[in-house]
Amino acid sequence: MLDEIRGALYIAKKDLKEYYLKPPTVSWGIAFPLVFAFAFMLRGWDKLWLASGLLTLSLFFGSTSMSAASIVFERRMKSFERLLLFPISYFGVAWGKSLSSFFFGLLSSIPTVTIIRLFLSISPHNPALLALCIVGSALQFSSMGVLLAFAVKDPAQAMTIFNTIRFPMIFLCDVIIPVSKLPKYLSPISLAMPLTYSVEAIRYALVGNYDIVPPQISIPITFISFFAFLYLAEVLIKRSIP
Repeated sequence: MLDEIRGALYIAKKDLKEYYLKPPTVSWGIAFPLVFAFAFMLRGWDKLWLASGLLTLSLFFGSTSMSAASIVFERRMKSFERLLLFPISYFGVAWGKSLSSFFFGLLSSIPTVTIIRLFLSISPHNPALLALCIVGSALQFSSMGVLLAFAVKDPAQAMTIFNTIRFPMIFLCDVIIPVSKLPKYLSPISLAMPLTYSVEAIRYALVGNYDIVPPQISIPITFISFFAFLYLAEVLIKRSIP
């Protein structure tokens, strides 16, 4: 077990150094939520609804973008197989890859949290629960990014397919438009997407209300999906290695 933890932490440290903690990447992680925030503020959206959606979006893109890009790069360069020489399981490899994305997702959320507190003047309804939901959401999104990076057979097409999956979530998962106001035939699609549960969990912890999914459901699903995505990523890693 200790070898698994050490191996996962080593992979996370390597990825953070090689891919994440670079000036362009860090700048993107900071600028993206700021641009989104000011765009919505200019349109005069309800700040209570806007805050939870923005925070979740910053975690979502921060935790998924670079994990997919780094894994796709390593698969194309045939360097990913070197990680399998470590005394670590496939699950440990998936865990290490998701940990680096998890830390970067938390980093990306700092500007949004600052905007929410200083510019929108919103105090968290439950600060401890909000911290838990932020951690759970970052874990969920990071493992989802790893899973999707291995779900695509052709690494060259991975980012295109990845964005095709991600961007519809913005409009279907309670970020901009409440699920309760969507056409009824879209509700099952929204409820099948993990982003919906993270938004609902963060919204409750931040402002004290939710749209259609109560926190007793949204918060556990956020953490359960993290482990489910890691397990599925492990299966796909096994299949991707000749």
